[in-house]
Amino acid sequence: MSLGSLLKQARTSAGLSVDDLAHRTSIRVELIRDFENDDFSKSGGETYARGHVRILANALGMTPSILLDAYAEEHSVTKRAMADMLIENNVMVARSEKPKISLKTLSIISAAAVFVVVAGQVVLSNFHSSSPVRVSIATPTSSATSSATSSASSTPTISPTPIATNTAAVNVSVAAVRGNSWLLVTDSQGTTIFSGEMLKGQSNSFSNDKSISIRFGSAGAVDVSVNGAVIPTIGAIGEVVDRTFGANSTN
Repeated sequence: MSLGSLLKQARTSAGLSVDDLAHRTSIRVELIRDFENDDFSKSGGETYARGHVRILANALGMTPSILLDAYAEEHSVTKRAMADMLIENNVMVARSEKPKISLKTLSIISAAAVFVVVAGQVVLSNFHSSSPVRVSIATPTSSATSSATSSASSTPTISPTPIATNTAAVNVSVAAVRGNSWLLVTDSQGTTIFSGEMLKGQSNSFSNDKSISIRFGSAGAVDVSVNGAVIPTIGAIGEVVDRTFGANSTN
């Protein structure tokens, strides 16, 4: 039995019409009909398709991993890493990746730093040793002979210019305090930052210099704060809500 047939059979067994299921999940009626006909091409990409399948599974009281495995076998066009599948099925928690620097890059940076230090010492040494001293030669006159005078030159003081530190304009914190909730998090460029389920008791933070957009699979299960300010409740348990947060978001 195909994934579309499984979805249709589960909906029928639950006594729900397509309109009922669309109202419960906030997924368009036309999209649900396409899914039941095994057409996932209009869902906005594989990440969104998998998110819709998870939401439908929860609304129909099914185990999401069963439908997600069926989707991967029938419709997935990309080979997914084992870690991604373990995260999606709550076997492990996603960890932020640290930037990797090769040994070659480290060697170039070290050599450049040594060159700058040595060059700086040479320039300073030459600067101090070449400071000019002006000497005046006495010119004899009929009344007296003037004395030689010298004037000392002053060395200018260079003050360091402070370097500004760039910080993210938006920092959104999400805590699953009343239940589990599936999240799809994208940045201001539409790039996916996080896609998966947060279990009750878990929390996570997302940052961007402009905005953060989040689709909440169960909006009432989570608390949200933006730049330390708590956002009022954004929905009910089981309700799918899309929100975009900027630097000045207050509700």
